[in-house]
Amino acid sequence: MQTQDPGSSGKSPAADSPLSGVALPAAPIPSAGMGPSLEAAGLLPLIDAAVLDELEDELAGSGLAQRFARDYAAMWDLRLARLGTAVDSQDEDSALDAVISLKISSAMVGGIRLAKLAELLEGLIRRGDFVQGQAVMVGVARDGARTVSELQSTYILEKG
Repeated sequence: MQTQDPGSSGKSPAADSPLSGVALPAAPIPSAGMGPSLEAAGLLPLIDAAVLDELEDELAGSGLAQRFARDYAAMWDLRLARLGTAVDSQDEDSALDAVISLKISSAMVGGIRLAKLAELLEGLIRRGDFVQGQAVMVGVARDGARTVSELQSTYILEKG
């Protein structure tokens, strides 16, 4: 389920573009301290198939793992919009709630790159650095769309 090139899902550019309804800055401008962490996150695969396989095993092949992945993909637009709105409005409580939810659910479906980006964003939110947080949202939107696309093509459809 991993792509050969961790920076690309192999899908059309439209599948990789962030949502048009979420206001995001044109390009991230990482601070000196964020650069290596963002670069390291970008090297992670979008999906770790072993995580989904383990979830299937833990749920005794009941189909719940696939349903969870399907629900995760279906909720992506809402999840991104909620997080983007909270970061844009600098609402720390709502932003933390949204980013922690994203981090945990992404990790549960094997979206390790997105989980790492959410972890980095969580740290920025906790420090009150919403300007940098808005910049990181570009990567969250991009890699979130890629993660959902890869989940749909390599797990949801394959197991469906």
